[in-house]
Amino acid sequence: MKQNKNKIKFLQKNRKAYFNYEVIEDLECGIALMGTEVKSIREGKFSFSDSYVTVSNNALTLVGLTIQPYTHGNLNNHEPLRNRRLLAHKAEIKKFKRKVDERGFTLIPTSIYLKGNLVKVQISLCRGKQMHDKRAAAKEKDMNRDMRRELKQMQF
Repeated sequence: MKQNKNKIKFLQKNRKAYFNYEVIEDLECGIALMGTEVKSIREGKFSFSDSYVTVSNNALTLVGLTIQPYTHGNLNNHEPLRNRRLLAHKAEIKKFKRKVDERGFTLIPTSIYLKGNLVKVQISLCRGKQMHDKRAAAKEKDMNRDMRRELKQMQF
């Protein structure tokens, strides 16, 4: 029996990024990891806090992603805060580099998930939100929640 290789299991979403930034465009990337890093990520022992992506020498680098050392590891455990290389096509990298340089966008990792047995990172081209934008988004979210609640009560 064949297993589905494209089965996606989300490990974590960067909800803070969606609050602080307006997401314009997404890109799925692979990530170059060591063996113990993969095991720690599968256990969910990682954190997005203050992580971002830089573009240099036609390569994407993930900075600030914390992956805790593997609990059953030995002397060959990985360094938790090292910069990690992201894997994407050259054309996609050039397109994102152009947008980051010209328009002042930022590349932020928005989710990490397993696709089959591979660890993938979704990075997003983002623009920072102003304080009034954040307030408006929170207000809209509250209004939608209240509307759903009212509709649910009316059905019963």
